[in-house]
Amino acid sequence: MKSISKLLPLTLVVLFAIGCASDESVEAKKAELDKLRTEASEIQASILELEAEIASLDPEYAKQNQKSILITTAQAKKAEFEHFVEVTGSVLSKKNVIISAETGGRILEVPAIEGMRMTKGQVLARIDAESIQRNIEELETNLDLAKTLFEKQKRLWEQEIGTEVQFLEAKNRKEGLERSLASLKTQLNKSMVVAPFNGTVESVQIRLGELVQPGTPMFQFVGESDLFIEADISESYVGVLSKGDSVDVSFPSIGKELKTKVSSVGAIINPNNRTFKVEVFLPNIPQVKPNMITVLKIQDYENPSSVIVPSYLILSDSKGDYIYIVDGELAKKRYIKRGRTFNNETEILEGLEGNETLVDKGFREVGDNFKVNISQL
Repeated sequence: MKSISKLLPLTLVVLFAIGCASDESVEAKKAELDKLRTEASEIQASILELEAEIASLDPEYAKQNQKSILITTAQAKKAEFEHFVEVTGSVLSKKNVIISAETGGRILEVPAIEGMRMTKGQVLARIDAESIQRNIEELETNLDLAKTLFEKQKRLWEQEIGTEVQFLEAKNRKEGLERSLASLKTQLNKSMVVAPFNGTVESVQIRLGELVQPGTPMFQFVGESDLFIEADISESYVGVLSKGDSVDVSFPSIGKELKTKVSSVGAIINPNNRTFKVEVFLPNIPQVKPNMITVLKIQDYENPSSVIVPSYLILSDSKGDYIYIVDGELAKKRYIKRGRTFNNETEILEGLEGNETLVDKGFREVGDNFKVNISQL
C-alpha cells in the first residue's frame, strides 16, 4: 500500500510533462503553418505581379494564359431562308356607300346610330312626308272621278254616241293621274330611308329636325360582304410584289390566321408617305368585320440554300461584321458578310459554311483565341 502511494505522485509528474511537450509541439506546427502561408501568399502575389507585367508586354501570352470562359454553343445551319414584308392593313368593304336623301323634308326620326349593325330594309331615318300624303289623297280622289268619266266615255264611244276626242281626253286624264299617283307613292316610300344591304352604320351626317333636300348626304354605310384588305407598302418594294403573290394574314383581335393572295397592286405612289396601295383577297369569315386591323406577311425574298445564324450573335467592329466560332478549346473571330434578317435569324452570304459551332452564351465575354469551356448543362 505504501509503494502504491509513492508511485502515484511520480505518475502524475510524467503525465504532466508529456502534456506540456504535446502542447509545445502543436503550437510549433501552427506557427510553422502560418509562416508557410505567409510565404505562399507573398509568392502568389509576386507571380500575379509578374504575369501582369508580362501580359502588358506580350498580348499573345495574355491570351494563352487567361482562364477559360464558360460558354454555351449554337449551331450554324444550312436551310431555306425566307424574308417577309410585315405591314399593317385594314379590312374594307367594296359595299361602302353614302346614303343620300331622295326626297325633301324635315327629319322626323333617326333610329340608326354610328356603329349599329343593320339588316337589309331596316329603317335608318324617316323624313316628314305629310305634304306628299295630302297630295296622294287628293290625287286618289281626282283619279276616282277620272276613272268614272273614262268608263262613261268608253261606253258612249262603244255605242258610237260620244266623240273620239271626248274618249281620248278622258283616257289621257285617267292615265296621267295614275302616273302622278305612282310618282307620289314612290316619293312617299323614299321618305323612309332604309339599309340597302346588311351592314354597319359608319357615320350619321344628319340630326333630328333637320331639313334635307334631295341629294343631302345622310349616312355612310358599310356592307358586311365583299370584304378585302388594304395596306400601304413602301415604294422600295415596287416591282417586288405582284398580283397573285401569296400572303399570310393574321387578325390579332380574334386570334385568327389565314393564307390568301394579292388581288391588286396600286400603280400610283402616294407623295405624302411614299407608299402604294395593295389589296388582298379576303374569303368570307363570320368573325371578320369592316375596319378590323390585320397584319400582312408578304414574301419578298427566298433562298432555298442559305447559311443561317441567330441574329443576336453577330457583332461589328471597324473591319465589319463578325461572329465567334468554337475551334477546339478556343473561340475564333470569323468575319462574315450578312444578308437579310427576319424573325431573329440572319442569312450569311460569306464567311461560314453552315456546319460551324458558334459561341452562344458568353459571346460578349470572349475574344479572338480566348480559351473557352463549353457548359454541359
